[in-house]
Amino acid sequence: MTFRSHFKHNSFLFSTLLLACLVCFNASAIAQTNSNDLTKKEGAIRVATFNVALNRKSDGALLKELEKGTSETVSKIAAIVQTVRPDVLLLNEVDFDGGKSVEAFRKNFLAKGQLGQEPIEYPYVFVQSVNTGVDSKVDLNNDKRVGSPDDAFGFGRFPGQYGMAVLSMHPINTDKARTFQNFLWKDMPGALLPKNPETNADWYSPEAIEVFRLSSKSHWDIPITIESKTFHFLVCHPTPPVFDGDEDRNGKRNHDEIRIWADYISNKCDWIYDDKGTKGGLPIGEAFVIAGDLNADPNDGDSTDNAIDQLLKHELVQASPIPASNGGKYYAKKEGQANLKHKGDPTQDTGNFNDRSVGNVRIDYVLPSKGFAVSNQGVFWPAPEEPGNELTAASDHRMVWIDITFPEN
Repeated sequence: MTFRSHFKHNSFLFSTLLLACLVCFNASAIAQTNSNDLTKKEGAIRVATFNVALNRKSDGALLKELEKGTSETVSKIAAIVQTVRPDVLLLNEVDFDGGKSVEAFRKNFLAKGQLGQEPIEYPYVFVQSVNTGVDSKVDLNNDKRVGSPDDAFGFGRFPGQYGMAVLSMHPINTDKARTFQNFLWKDMPGALLPKNPETNADWYSPEAIEVFRLSSKSHWDIPITIESKTFHFLVCHPTPPVFDGDEDRNGKRNHDEIRIWADYISNKCDWIYDDKGTKGGLPIGEAFVIAGDLNADPNDGDSTDNAIDQLLKHELVQASPIPASNGGKYYAKKEGQANLKHKGDPTQDTGNFNDRSVGNVRIDYVLPSKGFAVSNQGVFWPAPEEPGNELTAASDHRMVWIDITFPEN
């Protein structure tokens, strides 16, 4: 082989190798940036939270809509679920009516393929009552009237509006589930009960403090068993830290609704009692996943005293890797306004809100206990060029999901 032919031969090999490297590099780059990478490791459990915005203005309206089975908006919600295919899923903002609407959603939407997706079955369901819309019979907003949606234990036009539900492919131990709907805010040591900023007196009346429940919806500890192992699905939906005044009553309530889980997983809470009267928190060493629309961003928004850091910086919580998307970054830049002033990483945003006020923020979380292996995670918010982008307008929130595996021992 002459030098010329040798060089030509090696040049061909070099070009081939270079092309292969570029292909590998590009594939790797796509894998790292594609927010629709839903690859699931064998044996992993996909856990998700999704504020589906299935709340309606009147009692019974949601059920009628779901029974018809023709809603384009609900079809998109179901298609997102069928795309991501969580094993365990918390739904926020689905009106509570004893479980009828959740059953209609399962039967008429999830169990039928939506918009090209495959049907999905959830044989196990947990649905319970919530505080939203339940009349406190006292004046909670200090407007000298009673009976308004703002005088309910959680803001709502009727009992059960903005409720919750858990869907699971794995057994739920309902006998050992704990709910904390009736826990009184005043019974939390060091509770941030709001003060009148002018007088430093209690903002709520003595009558209100005596009945005021901490949870604006409810807090649930739901044991879920997968083969021989169990984790506690700790779910809630704290009130937004807005729609109040200088007393910051909603911001402080949001803080303490988050705090109750921080204390609960530390088992430093002999003061906590559930709706059956059982006291105490989660035994140390128990596996858990905290999930929900927590209405608290770690960098932006109106949270009180860095409320979400009570979990993100908790010694028992695995707060990274952080689920992300391409859509979050794209829409923060496109919509601009408040988003341009944010400190947080827009790829981590989970809610698409008014860009003239709060903008897009990270408020939905799935946080496993340390010890779980996390193999994949994401926020389902595709950029315009990615599949599924057309589905996301169905809710102002995005589904957040993680894949976890129990420790070997």
